[in-house]
Amino acid sequence: MSKKKILVLGANGKTGRRVVERLQHLNDIEIIIGSRTAEHPFDWENPETWPAVIEGVHSVYITFQPDLAVPSAPEIITEFTRLANKYGVEKMVLLSGRGEKEAQVCEEIVQSTAKSWTIIRASWFNQNFSESFFLEPILAGFVALPRAEALEPFTDADDIADVVTACLLNDKHNSQTYELTGPRLLTFPEAVKEIAKATDREIQFQSLTLEKYTQQLREYQVPEDHIWLINYLFEHVLDGRNSSITNDIEKVLNRKATDFSTYAKEIAKTGIWNAVNV
Repeated sequence: MSKKKILVLGANGKTGRRVVERLQHLNDIEIIIGSRTAEHPFDWENPETWPAVIEGVHSVYITFQPDLAVPSAPEIITEFTRLANKYGVEKMVLLSGRGEKEAQVCEEIVQSTAKSWTIIRASWFNQNFSESFFLEPILAGFVALPRAEALEPFTDADDIADVVTACLLNDKHNSQTYELTGPRLLTFPEAVKEIAKATDREIQFQSLTLEKYTQQLREYQVPEDHIWLINYLFEHVLDGRNSSITNDIEKVLNRKATDFSTYAKEIAKTGIWNAVNV
């Protein structure tokens, strides 16, 4: 019996890497790595790289870089899903952004094109504090961000990966849209305070205007497309629209979502937040 091929796009990313780790334990699954560094490279900006990766694939986990909200995303997602259909892909699981109206355009493209689909909308990842753009400020002991008052249900990337894996493997999740959140709402200062407590470090938080924050990003020579995305997230997504929690993680996994304090304690044990002192 031939193995079912599952393509994981963004296989080196926060959720893609974790999905690959979970699928690796299954004997009847062949994982196809979708990344620029894979044996057969996959590049969203170069459609000529797509066919060699898609051929023979049954299911695909779609993570789009840098974000489905960027203006070019709908055209690229349309082209990819049409090609995937042409090559016989049976199921598409799309990672989307919770509360991102622009990303919902891409959701609709997948829903109207894929033979079977699942949409997974996620809130801000816990791992943004340990694997992404908040790590350096945490190490420096000084975090300055806009929207300090915004309440966000930070979601753990391991929970997201567990849900994605379940959706890839079980057809009962077909035609479902899941909104994934953590079990409680936190402001950014409260999240930073949790990390400070877990690491027994002093980490200061300063509230900035979005304009001042953008100015700082430019001073640090952050690419303009990244600045656009950060502005979009802070200006539009953190306006209160996501200040609620769901039970969709529990619905899919039959367990509670991971609390931010649990995440902070586990990551603190690795020492990554204390690397500044090494």
